[in-house]
Amino acid sequence: MAISVGGAGGEEKPMSDINTTPLVDVMLVLLIIFLIAVPIAIQQIAKLKVPIMVSQESKDKVENLLLTVNTSDDHGRSAGDPDFSGASRSGDCRVYFNNITAVDSRELYDLSFKRLDAIVKRAGGPEALRASPEKVPQVHIRGDVNAPWRCVAGAIYTVQTAGYPTVGFISTPVDPNA
Repeated sequence: MAISVGGAGGEEKPMSDINTTPLVDVMLVLLIIFLIAVPIAIQQIAKLKVPIMVSQESKDKVENLLLTVNTSDDHGRSAGDPDFSGASRSGDCRVYFNNITAVDSRELYDLSFKRLDAIVKRAGGPEALRASPEKVPQVHIRGDVNAPWRCVAGAIYTVQTAGYPTVGFISTPVDPNA
């Protein structure tokens, strides 16, 4: 908005004229572009399907330790029992070594230590693993959404005490086409 200062007769009147022609020109050009571009884009793009790749471990990859952590249901039943009603936050902690064998804390420590010791001996000792840190095995934990943190933290503490320096978490990928 422009204001005119001074003028004939000493009267000051505000000038409220706005030149809208350039604005209208730009809007019309954009309207035409969108009217042409949108139908072309809709015709060119079919429903996008993202491929789901199956991952395969390479032969030279280290042997990572896989743990599954969940809890029993309110009645003390584990996953796989016929009447299992789902993990409960007040249930007992359940840890599965290599996602198969149910273990308690002591067994988890013993199995983890023996496994790591065998890997270190096969690699040529601790010095060989220090020279190539990418060959150091890791622990991958898959935790149930209802498992309390005390169960997951207990498993982390136990495997780190056994000698594993790196612990990570695995999540289930979501199917992008669903």
